[in-house]
Amino acid sequence: MATGSKKVIYAAAFGNGGIAITKFIAASITGSGAMLAEAIHSVVDTTNQLLLLWGIRQSNRPPSKAFPLGHGKEIYFWSFVVAILIFAVGSGVSLYEGVKRTISPHPVENVTVNYIVLSIAMVFEGAAWWYALRAFREVKGKRSYLEAAQSGKDPTLFVVLLEDSAALIGLVVAMIGIALGQLTGIQYFDGIATIVIGVVLAMVACFMAWETKGLLIGESAEPEVEAKIRDIVSQDARIDSINELITIQMGPHHLLVNLSVHFKADLSSGAVEEAVTACNRKIKEAIPIVHRVFIEAESWSAHRAQQCAHRHDESSEPADSTDS
Repeated sequence: MATGSKKVIYAAAFGNGGIAITKFIAASITGSGAMLAEAIHSVVDTTNQLLLLWGIRQSNRPPSKAFPLGHGKEIYFWSFVVAILIFAVGSGVSLYEGVKRTISPHPVENVTVNYIVLSIAMVFEGAAWWYALRAFREVKGKRSYLEAAQSGKDPTLFVVLLEDSAALIGLVVAMIGIALGQLTGIQYFDGIATIVIGVVLAMVACFMAWETKGLLIGESAEPEVEAKIRDIVSQDARIDSINELITIQMGPHHLLVNLSVHFKADLSSGAVEEAVTACNRKIKEAIPIVHRVFIEAESWSAHRAQQCAHRHDESSEPADSTDS
């Protein structure tokens, strides 16, 4: 994890922690459900950022006998936990409070307090959002924001950006709900705004969980990275062809590379070893996130036969059946 990414998380954590306390005080004074939902949202965001920092620390632990490839995927696990917390706690509690206050509405008192707190929160949340946006822009390159979030291998940046975006949307919704209730005298608007905040959080949580799932299971490297690996290996005159390339993202900055290659038929064992060593070194030099490279010497025909046999075994597996 780059230092800049950690700064984004620290900034968001400190900001959300202070805002959460302020919102709870305002919610207790005014009795606003939308403000209470926003307070809970800020608590969840603060907790999430602490979990991300913990995940970063755990993912940086060195390899061990039990985990020979390191702990890089810890950050993916904790990012998934963050998505669950947003859905279960942030969205769940907001929806519950919104439904309850819609069924049994009551007037919001001291509305000015809500406006002041929400305005202050917008300033701090806006600053955190802009900081996260700038950091995300640096890594997304020419890709769109959606493409960068879907193909990125470091979930922490887009998680923080999504949280801050949802926080800003929630603040606007809360202010609109409170203002409509004050202007029209219809008390249901506060509960409706709380429900909308819950729905926004649910949508954000589902998107985060979906994108993190692929990384947690074992997502491959980006196409341009695989293309670079193929180019490096193909340039070695001792290698006839690449049978298969498998890459697995073991962490934001840890890539595992598995290669099955067909060496020239007249090579000695020593020449094969030299070719493997050279490819290993060149791949790691060109792509710093590659930590381990495994190269298997295999003829194209043998590899093809093995793949066909594997597919045959899969297709011939008996379907699950239930005894009658």
